[in-house]
Amino acid sequence: TVIVDYNHAQIDGRLEDVMPQNIKGGYRADGWKVLEADGHDFGSIYQALREAVSTHDAPVVILAETTIGKGVSFMEGDVAFHGKALTLEQYRRAMEELGLEDDLDRYRRMREEFRPSGQVHLPLPKLDLKVGRPRTYDPEADTDNRSAFGRALLDIADANPSLPMAVLDCDLAPSVRTEWLAEKHPGRFFEAGVQEHSTAIIAGALSVNEVLTFFADFGVFGVDETFNQHRLSDINGTNLKLVCTHLGLDVGEDGKTHQCTDYLGVLRNLFGFKIIIPADPNQTDRAVRYVARTPGNFLVGMGRSKTPVITDEEGRPLFGEGYEFEYGRVDLVREGEDGAVLTMGPMVYRAVKAWEMLKQRGVEVKILNVPCPVDLDRDALKEAAGTGLVVTYEDHHIDTGLGASVALALAEEGLSPKFVRMGIRSYGGSGKPDELFSSQGLSPEDLVRVVLESLELRRPY
Repeated sequence: TVIVDYNHAQIDGRLEDVMPQNIKGGYRADGWKVLEADGHDFGSIYQALREAVSTHDAPVVILAETTIGKGVSFMEGDVAFHGKALTLEQYRRAMEELGLEDDLDRYRRMREEFRPSGQVHLPLPKLDLKVGRPRTYDPEADTDNRSAFGRALLDIADANPSLPMAVLDCDLAPSVRTEWLAEKHPGRFFEAGVQEHSTAIIAGALSVNEVLTFFADFGVFGVDETFNQHRLSDINGTNLKLVCTHLGLDVGEDGKTHQCTDYLGVLRNLFGFKIIIPADPNQTDRAVRYVARTPGNFLVGMGRSKTPVITDEEGRPLFGEGYEFEYGRVDLVREGEDGAVLTMGPMVYRAVKAWEMLKQRGVEVKILNVPCPVDLDRDALKEAAGTGLVVTYEDHHIDTGLGASVALALAEEGLSPKFVRMGIRSYGGSGKPDELFSSQGLSPEDLVRVVLESLELRRPY
């Protein structure tokens, strides 16, 4: 049952004049039973609630007709007082007209004596859950990070049959790989349709009520479209696990409207959100299990395309058996002393390709995977800077992503290597990801060229 405070008031005038809406008709068209009541009469509201409780065949909305400022002669019907405090004289007069006790002095004393504590959020619920055994994908695996997410999510659900768990989706279950959980655990899957704003708010609210909550969506919807909802979740200290696929130019053929190229730049504005951009399916698997058991708001972000398994130089999965995800840690993917390339997500395997080409030319650079690009490992950065050349290489807006994080950290640490940023400089087109990366100067060959130019070692191919 929903009660609508139906006062017809808007800041610019009456509802009927600013933006007319048939609220009663809208609810009825959606299958609700509509009741009406006098919002200033407790008896009228009570009778409507009694009828609502006895209604079992439809949701009920009570339109409670009210007048803003009711009972105070100079406030009644005046929207100006929606955001304006009363003067002391107006307050005294209002209390007299309402027949209420004037106890302002008591509240003044309480305010003067109030000392805020350092605790601004309620403690997050500590969920008793098992994350299951991580899956390890071998180098021949033909899969993508989003599928690794979907399988890890299913493992967590299987391992915790009695745990309150909610996975929310906005009509994209096959694409974001939540359909496997929906098939096996339908009671834990909530299909909201194309209403991302509502879903983001519901997910945040569920997450602070001892429910393990995942909200999965495309980046343009789960980050850009719903930023204000996540901001409210951040303000309220929620425990949301946001998983966004289809990030960056890696979206490919869907084109610029669906290529979320600002996910770091947007969510780094939220003080309490942590961001993880895994390099491959194995790191994705472990990152998903990590956020499930770790309190706080997280984004786990990934592209659309299949992603090769990252291996060490002996061909073993780098993020396989024995690897445990640690937030903030930078991963050494390849050794080198001539420079350092800091990268993330789908650019890691491309950086490894560039490393192999550079090695053939007698140049060896460190390849560092930075899965937590807004919380940098400063020790790893100092080591990278010690090579004399630092290059950032990312599928993200060049001015607000990994390069920006590294530039700030270098300045704060007083480090001054030669520094080059490689990233997205304009909206992408529609095409295969490799074509789009090449069009933006982000192919492995482009990385080779930038490194050689920066080292002043460029030679004809």
